Amino acid sequence: MNKRYLMALDQGTTSSRAILFTFEGAMIASASLEFTQHYPRPGWVEHDPADILNTQIESMRAVVRKAGIDPEEIAAIGITNQRETTLLWDKRTGQVLHNAIVWQCRRTAEQVDRLIQDGLAPMVREKTGLVPDAYFSGTKIRWLLDHLTLQEKAQNGNICFGTVDTFLVWNLVEKHPFVTDATNASRTMLFNLHTQDWDDDLLHMLNIPKAMLPRIADSTEVVGMLRKDILGASIPVAAIAGDQHAALFGQACFEEGMVKNTYGTGCFMLMNIGEQFRLSQSNLITTMAWRIQGKPVYAFEGSVFMGGATLQWLRDELKLIGSSPESEQIAKGVPSTGGVYLVPAFTGLGAPYWDMYARGTLVGMTRGTSGAHIVRAALESIAYQSADLFDAMGRDAGISNPVLRVDGGASANRFLMQFQADILNAKVQRPAVTETTGLGVALMAGLSLGIYSDLQDTARSWHVQETFLPQMNEAARLPLLKGWHKAVAAAQFWAKED
Repeated sequence: MNKRYLMALDQGTTSSRAILFTFEGAMIASASLEFTQHYPRPGWVEHDPADILNTQIESMRAVVRKAGIDPEEIAAIGITNQRETTLLWDKRTGQVLHNAIVWQCRRTAEQVDRLIQDGLAPMVREKTGLVPDAYFSGTKIRWLLDHLTLQEKAQNGNICFGTVDTFLVWNLVEKHPFVTDATNASRTMLFNLHTQDWDDDLLHMLNIPKAMLPRIADSTEVVGMLRKDILGASIPVAAIAGDQHAALFGQACFEEGMVKNTYGTGCFMLMNIGEQFRLSQSNLITTMAWRIQGKPVYAFEGSVFMGGATLQWLRDELKLIGSSPESEQIAKGVPSTGGVYLVPAFTGLGAPYWDMYARGTLVGMTRGTSGAHIVRAALESIAYQSADLFDAMGRDAGISNPVLRVDGGASANRFLMQFQADILNAKVQRPAVTETTGLGVALMAGLSLGIYSDLQDTARSWHVQETFLPQMNEAARLPLLKGWHKAVAAAQFWAKED
């Protein structure tokens, strides 16, 4: 049977999705299933691993049914995933030993503080490109080993650590390959960007046995065949990439200085900085963009922890909106926020602040403040946080970049995209396919199998759908940014004990 399609598994923070693309990059069907978020304590976030796996499998089956295709027509599968989220399981039985500790979880903040106090931050930064933070996997592994008393078993090679990609490959692919890719490895605080391997000094720093770590593959590599019982066909699993790296690839940001921002649960901005490792001077992190045929490409990255999740908060906790799309019309119902700023630092602030103790703050309210003002302030907060990253990247790279490529669910919000262009004073381009995370890893899988000849061949799949041009003058823009930074200062260090 002719191979006609590529499948992307996009395992995210709040849902698992499967998407089918043609070789030309057209999306023909998608299916998504949400799963429960668990908050055992304030600042702690967990997922049930069974929910992750079952929703991913069911979404795969659902998208095949929805598209009405024969699974034998699928040439390859790529896996992209929420990053840093940490799982441990028994190597012999496959039994997961604890709920997944999610990237948003702050339970290891004090442990990170100790690393910083011990003077280890410069070593971490030089080797990994990262800033020590509870965001990354390393301290999550240490917490699980301590909490579950698993150190000896881990040293004996009986425990597997995996980010979500590794967990999915172990469970979906024949013969349980134990593997991650370079992009996901670069998010653990254990991976040396210079040597492209696990680092003994970093493992010693956290007392993590190397025996529990997976093999590190290229982003474009066939790691095995899908179990036949899942879809009724053995299909090559031919690419793995963390979600933001896949989105950078899907946005065809193949030249140095090109930038994309994904508006998902969080917002993640990456700039391609090429084949030479360099450190940010503005508290951004340096990370892998991807690794193809052993050749690393690097990126600057900044993370906004609360993007679309801020709209979920408006919907679920404050009941100010019934759905995320409603926020656009509500925000347009008022001419401004009336001086209100929301800093959605519910789990701390990411780059460029890196404040684990910041907390959500709503400032500037008066007796006339309405729900619409708060909804508008929430949308604007997403753009302000992204603007902080965009400006920092421009300074670090020495590039005044006039274009931002955008994707993710909230990029459909035209109010947000226009405000983003205004507050950046830059052109914002939204592509025809906004599922660029899925598209990126599908294209990687096609590249792995030789369906595409090179990067530029995959770039033919990218087409702009809408461009937002800045319409705000400096006299209006600069006071808004000044107010935002004043609000951020009010949110910082709130949860840190004196």
